[in-house]
Amino acid sequence: MSLFLLSQLSVETVWRAGTKTSAQPALWPIISITGMTFFAFLNWTSSFLSPRIPGRWIEVYYWLSSIEYVLWFMAYVVLVPMLGYLPTSMLFAFCLAFRAGYRNWKMLAFAVLTAVAVVLVFKTFLQVKVPSGEIYELLPDSIRSIMLTYF
Repeated sequence: MSLFLLSQLSVETVWRAGTKTSAQPALWPIISITGMTFFAFLNWTSSFLSPRIPGRWIEVYYWLSSIEYVLWFMAYVVLVPMLGYLPTSMLFAFCLAFRAGYRNWKMLAFAVLTAVAVVLVFKTFLQVKVPSGEIYELLPDSIRSIMLTYF
């Protein structure tokens, strides 16, 4: 995968003539993908040189189980435009805290309140433009404008 990304750098990024190196749009993609390729090569080399350890597949399963959280994130990205930033963040904070093993209602409430705080910081104070939820269209006009602006 890293070799494929490395091969696409010249097609997907731009290196502008006359621009400082630190301001180049392609700088960080080049650094990160080159690093990823280098460390992938080291990992690939060490996997052939290291002895086979019993129980290694348990560790492989452990690392592959992290894909679950990628799927959680993809579901979050799909649901934000439908439900809105605040409701989706609250729902996912609760679900992920529950999935992580927190069953105490205080911890689950803390997770939800943390999501509310994050939404307030990003949407209200930092004014990050996040897609509004389609569900907000069902609200009365006075509440809808507040939800669209701040939540």
